[in-house]
Amino acid sequence: MAFDLHAAFVPTIRQLLGALPGLVDKAEAFAADGSCSDAELLDARLAEDMWPLPWHIRACWMHSGYALDQLAGGAFTPDFTDIPTNWAAMHEMISAADRRMASVTPGEIDALADRNIDFVLGGETRFTLPGERFLLGFNMPNFQFHATTFYGILRMKGVSLGKRDYMGNPAGPMFQR
Repeated sequence: MAFDLHAAFVPTIRQLLGALPGLVDKAEAFAADGSCSDAELLDARLAEDMWPLPWHIRACWMHSGYALDQLAGGAFTPDFTDIPTNWAAMHEMISAADRRMASVTPGEIDALADRNIDFVLGGETRFTLPGERFLLGFNMPNFQFHATTFYGILRMKGVSLGKRDYMGNPAGPMFQR
């Protein structure tokens, strides 16, 4: 069987995107029941030099749906603006990412495979990778890091979560009920 970049990237990203709304819901309920304030959760981070909770949702959006649009232009420039400030904004950002991921075709992804993609930060190209490596070796690990960190922050603050909450439905969004 030939390698399929779409199959390697899109279903896994959508599986984890599909789990994030449940994590957000449990975090919101945890704050609503008085276990801590919204502000305490929204400001939480694993370490002082790391981003706070909502930024990790932004990063998941950035390394999924936003990345597809960026890579089509031959460069990926991180977008550090529009960090969600509340639970509803997090839900909307997750939804936007999933809508984009659901709309991408195998042909659109395959067109990126051999294209060189520049990683541009602060107006400077930091490295260049073929699109396949950019998606699988940069975007996917970044997405997974930020999804895991979001989960880890919530666990650290006491939100009752398990591995299944993080993983979502391994069969993918098309099989979710």
